[in-house]
Amino acid sequence: MSIEERTVADPTAGPYALTTGPDGALWFTLVHSGRLGRLVPVGEPTSHRLDPDCGPTVITPGPDGALWFTEYRADRIGRITTDGVIDEFALPTPGCGPFGIAAGPDGALWFTEIAAGQIGRITPDGRITEFPLPDRTARPHAVTVDDDGTVWFTEWGGNRVGALTPDGSLTVHDLPTPRSEPHGIAVGPDGALWTALETGALARITT
Repeated sequence: MSIEERTVADPTAGPYALTTGPDGALWFTLVHSGRLGRLVPVGEPTSHRLDPDCGPTVITPGPDGALWFTEYRADRIGRITTDGVIDEFALPTPGCGPFGIAAGPDGALWFTEIAAGQIGRITPDGRITEFPLPDRTARPHAVTVDDDGTVWFTEWGGNRVGALTPDGSLTVHDLPTPRSEPHGIAVGPDGALWTALETGALARITT
């Protein structure tokens, strides 16, 4: 095993989330400097400038061949093509703080609104729908979508994992350990949901 570190920005830029794009490059957010970065492992990093204060946070490939990202401080969802064309979509709820984002099998992007206690959906042409959670103080954090189209998300402030089914039914499930503060969530190879807890554990949730 070997570890190599690549400098992609100055120390204050804040590299945060990254993903592999459809062009085979690594795309990453620079949350403190309002930029998106791109790195081909054998090349030099490049970046695309956004509003300096927008707070680009999580980035993911979309169903349309572009990259989609949340702008936490600007309350927007952004889209960038692999050749650098940027579109931004303002969200209906002011101060909602979009954070996690993931593509679903329905051809849309799903995201969390951590400051508003909502789950959002945006289509590639920019149509937005918001789904309020029963607990608006739950601080939904990360999101993933399973093969059946159910949207799973963590409630960082509520100590729960939630599920929003394609028919619009919403359920939440309390985690057994109090104040475990769930963050990331993913569908595992066993078909269950796995979430990372600040207690030093991973939790497994069956569907």
